[in-house]
Amino acid sequence: MGSVGELQTDYDVLVIGAGLSGCYACHRVHELGLSVKVLEAGTSVGGTWYWNRYPGARFDSESYTYAFYFSKELLDEWTWTEHYAPQTETEQYIRFLCDKLKLWKDLQFNTQILSAHWNDSRRQWQLTDSNGRTYTARWLITGIGVLSNPTLPNVPGLNDFKGDAYHTSRWPKSEVRFEGKRVAIIGAGATAIQAIPEIAKTAQSLAVFQRTANWTMPLRNAKISPAEMDQLRKGYPSMLEQINKTRMGFMHGSSTKSIWDFTPEQREEFWDELWALPGFPFWLSNYQEIMIDEKANDLVTEYVTRKIKERVHDPWTADKLIPKNHGFGTRRVPMETHYYEAYNQPNVRLVDLLETPLERITADGLATTTEEMQFDIIIYATGFAAITGAFDAIDFRGTNGQSLKDEWKAGPRTYLGLTVQHFPNMFMSMGPHQAYGNIPRSIEYAVGWIAESIEYCEKHKITYFEADQEGVQDWTDHVHDLGKNLLSNKVDSWMTGVNKNVDGMQKRIIARYQGAAPDFRKKCDEVAAAEYQHFTKR
Repeated sequence: MGSVGELQTDYDVLVIGAGLSGCYACHRVHELGLSVKVLEAGTSVGGTWYWNRYPGARFDSESYTYAFYFSKELLDEWTWTEHYAPQTETEQYIRFLCDKLKLWKDLQFNTQILSAHWNDSRRQWQLTDSNGRTYTARWLITGIGVLSNPTLPNVPGLNDFKGDAYHTSRWPKSEVRFEGKRVAIIGAGATAIQAIPEIAKTAQSLAVFQRTANWTMPLRNAKISPAEMDQLRKGYPSMLEQINKTRMGFMHGSSTKSIWDFTPEQREEFWDELWALPGFPFWLSNYQEIMIDEKANDLVTEYVTRKIKERVHDPWTADKLIPKNHGFGTRRVPMETHYYEAYNQPNVRLVDLLETPLERITADGLATTTEEMQFDIIIYATGFAAITGAFDAIDFRGTNGQSLKDEWKAGPRTYLGLTVQHFPNMFMSMGPHQAYGNIPRSIEYAVGWIAESIEYCEKHKITYFEADQEGVQDWTDHVHDLGKNLLSNKVDSWMTGVNKNVDGMQKRIIARYQGAAPDFRKKCDEVAAAEYQHFTKR
């Protein structure tokens, strides 16, 4: 039990969410010798990898880089079986971490937090769950995820359907079988791109309702043999060194090649080489101009367009699967395995919602502007209220009852992406304005910085720690400046905070730190080294 002067709290630290952020935060708080409770809405740990268990769910970054590196013992003991691990294996990895680090006793499940209110006179946070139970602590860490607040299509009749309906991020733990079933999937983003080939294998029929086509690339997954895993373990130190140098924390660094220094034939050869590689290289290691120069982006977009047309037999379907409203790489690029080939199957049909919009969900299926269709199963792959959506779902109140939702009404304002003015003693792991990319690498740094900040405050008897206005303004301006020339900020996507199924999420915002991850870490380290410049401490 913690205390502030004579005032008692239930815990020193409260953590919302038991995904990778929450579990690592629990470990770091243990190391500080402080009491902690991690509050999780689900029935176990995992976060993204607990909720998202739809068919085909897996990593699209290399499994051995999507891991924590703070412990050589953990790295040596864990075995990955695939280069891009499936959901089941990743969930097992997180449970393995909890076993090894002895976290379970401080994790509480089936606990949905509805509000988090700061009490200025007591200098503590009070959280309230859906059962009315309260929890207090001096320090609050949010680990609520970038993509964790699911959304449904904004059409009438969602409760009218008599068949089985699932959102991809709330998939049941029991097996869902598709044999002999007429299946509809609404959405064509990352989760649908993984799920569609798997569902198409056995479903009697599968209709894909697409509003926005997405660029995607072959994953080229493969099994990892025991001998290869041994080599990967030996290479962890050099792998980490490489990861820490790259812009997004993956093994794939940015290219310094200019597209304009090469002939069309040389570009084609370079692109063929990248295209044949597994994972992200075609996106992350391409010519340096493709994310900032529209003419350069047009050239690589034309290349990927040809690749799609080569794989989809029907010209109408191929054309509809080619995005028309954004260039390649300007939205996050999902990875796929036989996605385009699925549309060549006779049991798979594509429905273009831009041509024939979805009007309503019916008792028997779906109705567009031109037809009514009957289904046994409807799958909603309709995404999330991203980045800020998970914060909007909780009533955060800071000093003088300030609402976080109101604080961010015109877009997020943060200091270092880790703290918010008017919300003292509160830290965010994977909040807005942080460097994303390789999520565990980002989490390991963010939670580490947070833990060191709490340690500093505890050592110096600081009970109030709040970002000041100048720090927030400087950081928010810096984040906005980094995004000025990027083509990705000129399109609607979850990365710009847009979800057309959610009222109030129609306008683009600068939601992420879009500089290089090493630069982000350097700036945060400098603030800590200056004894937390631009923080009010008392």
